[in-house]
Amino acid sequence: MPAELVLAIFLLPFFSFAIISFVLRPFFNHRPLLSGYVTIAAIGISLVLSIWALIEVSGAPHHILQMPDYEWVVIGDTVIRIGVTVDALAVVMLIVVTSVSLMVQIYSLGYMKGDGGFCRYFAFMSLFTGSMLGLVLADNLLFLFLFWEGVGLCSYLLIGFWFHKPEAARAAMKAFLVTRLGDFGFLAAILLLYAKTGTFDIGELQNLALTGAIGGTVLTWAAIGVFSGAAGKSAQFPLHTWLPDAMEGPTPVSALIHAATMVAAGVYLVARMFPVFASSTTAITTVAIIGGFTAIFAASMGLVMNDIKRVLAYSTISQLGYMMLGLGTVGVGISTGYISLEHGLALGVAVGIFHLFTHAFFKSLLFLGAGSVSHATGTFDMREMGGLRKAMPWTFFTFLIASLSLAGIWPLAGFWSKEGILAASFHYVPVLFYLAIITVFMTAFYIFRVIFLTFGGEYRGTDQGSHGLHESPVVMLVPMVILAILAVVAGLLPINEFLGGESHSFFGALSHPLAWVSLVWAGGGIFLAYAIYGAKWLSAASLRQRFAPIHTLFSRKYWFDELYENLFLMRLLVNGIFAALHWFDDHIIDGAVNGIAGGTVAVGTVVRRLETGQLQAYGLAIFVGILAIVACVFIFS
Repeated sequence: MPAELVLAIFLLPFFSFAIISFVLRPFFNHRPLLSGYVTIAAIGISLVLSIWALIEVSGAPHHILQMPDYEWVVIGDTVIRIGVTVDALAVVMLIVVTSVSLMVQIYSLGYMKGDGGFCRYFAFMSLFTGSMLGLVLADNLLFLFLFWEGVGLCSYLLIGFWFHKPEAARAAMKAFLVTRLGDFGFLAAILLLYAKTGTFDIGELQNLALTGAIGGTVLTWAAIGVFSGAAGKSAQFPLHTWLPDAMEGPTPVSALIHAATMVAAGVYLVARMFPVFASSTTAITTVAIIGGFTAIFAASMGLVMNDIKRVLAYSTISQLGYMMLGLGTVGVGISTGYISLEHGLALGVAVGIFHLFTHAFFKSLLFLGAGSVSHATGTFDMREMGGLRKAMPWTFFTFLIASLSLAGIWPLAGFWSKEGILAASFHYVPVLFYLAIITVFMTAFYIFRVIFLTFGGEYRGTDQGSHGLHESPVVMLVPMVILAILAVVAGLLPINEFLGGESHSFFGALSHPLAWVSLVWAGGGIFLAYAIYGAKWLSAASLRQRFAPIHTLFSRKYWFDELYENLFLMRLLVNGIFAALHWFDDHIIDGAVNGIAGGTVAVGTVVRRLETGQLQAYGLAIFVGILAIVACVFIFS
């Protein structure tokens, strides 16, 4: 495959951004649909080229295409080169990003119809997709970091797309600032690695880590720094607070951010740098623990949310924790000698990225389904929904498939990828396996709570809303149907083996006891949701009252927002560090400047008083000066 076509995969969305921003929006703003068509065409071609790249990599030695590097910066003897990496990991991510993004853009034609920012929306979406594709293909950390920040910028622009709403503006700022905390650690790690090795090239850094040329404290801190950036983008504890608030953006944005782009970037980064992490026991153990804890921690908050998009947001955080858990537990297996290095490096990437692959389809479908429901009801509050199964059969059917896949029900896509993570944690870090299996139960419960509250029972909204219930237009339904098909079959595609993982058969997976354990726990979660919200054998209100402290803890999100905003932001930063810096600036910096200025004014005032304009006074001063000079001559001669 020619290198120019590989570059076109991520350059085409940038071209569509430029065309929309500088041609269509200024001169054809009266025909906004053109911007949507240009975006869809650019991303569609990128998808075709990504499929071509997948075919080429499948037949290449070691599943890697060799691509030329280009000189980027030359400073004396220092030459920074940039290029692209086209291997199994990269092409799988390309397929995920381009396919989900294409479905989201088509869906957006219907969802964003009539919005005053239609052209601006598609310009930002093009830039967002291009930045993510560039991040995936980058072969060195500096080039990757450039696109990494581009993704962060685009998320800020899209989360705050309806910037006239204070909630959206605050959510965009929160996402930008929280992820910056992680990015600071990532940038520090990049500089540390370059200072110790003299290279930004990811392949070279991997080899240096594996051969022991980088080791000890340097490798550990560098890996933890990289993981801090990944934790910020992938909303891992404790940098998770931005993602639920990001729901203030348009729903298609949520589908793209939370399925295939920004949040997936962190997991991809850990997978791309996996040999570096696997070479440090401390770093890879940190990844496993943070991932396992985040999975159950976020799931607990998803149990009680009433906003359908916020339930899906916490579900996303939880599933990202699963992916980190899969990568981390295999890495721990390598570091403890339970699995060989060569096999473990491939298996770890396969376990984590395979779940990212399947998750992208069913989670984007869930968000698009939430948008479809809101399109009909005018709300995201599940307490004002109900009975939508009859009015919106296509939305219900596709949402149900995605929910079953998320719950890990055989033989849907989520079952296959989740089983790999459960098996890895069971074999290498049993403690984290128990957290993961409890999360399976919680996941099945909260997503079927959504099903029963939204589509079951009778409609609980206003009379006006009940008369206006209708299925979404075809342009929104077609992408949902395609994603539903992928949510069924994606787990049966040989992606896991392609990435270097273990193969599985359609019925063979059921012969493993772990599969039945996870299915029983998932079934239990579904049954409990039905008992409370479907059949109503148990009263949700009485359970909420009986377990009021726990419900309050979950619904208030463990008070992390208050902790960050009141303790760290206001007391530590605003009233502490920032107040001290303000005092220093006001009294020391400004005081010194004002003092010099005041002294100058005082001297000027004295001199001005001496300038009286009287000749006798000037003559007297000259006479005194002459006497002083004569005295000095006699005294010092």
